Amino acid sequence: MQGVPLPYVLGRWDFYGRTFSITPDVLIPRPETELLVEHALQHAGAIRQPLIIDVGTGSGAIAVTLAVECPGATVLGADLSMAALRVAHTNAQRLCPSKVSFFQADLLAPFSTQFDLVCANLPYIPRQELDHLPVSQWEPKLALDGGESGLEVICTFLEQAQTRLSPSGMILLEIHASLGAETLAAAQAAFPSAQHQLIPDLAGLDRMVVIQQGRS
Repeated sequence: MQGVPLPYVLGRWDFYGRTFSITPDVLIPRPETELLVEHALQHAGAIRQPLIIDVGTGSGAIAVTLAVECPGATVLGADLSMAALRVAHTNAQRLCPSKVSFFQADLLAPFSTQFDLVCANLPYIPRQELDHLPVSQWEPKLALDGGESGLEVICTFLEQAQTRLSPSGMILLEIHASLGAETLAAAQAAFPSAQHQLIPDLAGLDRMVVIQQGRS
């Protein structure tokens, strides 16, 4: 077994220029996820008072960053793990008091609102692959295990999102690098009238699916 990852030893890690508290109850924020934040800010910046939700918020890194960088936004964070939500709440209280509301939720299930922006970094690692990855030794499996295909949680999320995205809303979905085509196809099936894009990270690996409604 490899040694404990440095962020868990330190109890903190940097993301998008800010330091976040980290425990083994949440994933370690990764530089690749900053790509999602950059696209989120570009979309939210064009809306006067955007309503944003970060699904699978974990440490709250995405939600808190968006709340600070986009002061006019209303930002929600949702996670199934209460332990993760406690970490997220701690980060929000320190970095942006009263600017993010957190909810224990199974994806988007309890929400009836239509959001202008939905960000999601969901479990997407195929179960068989996960068992052989060092990440599974320390980081929470609830946040990693995407089921047998790696797409089980994502497909449930996309189904729920069909009624929870505004007519001009956007979904930004971080994905497994080897499942770009499959995730894109699932997004196209769920939102056939939207625009879809598969975005690579700086290493050239498929990293994010974008779903944009309301643009021809």
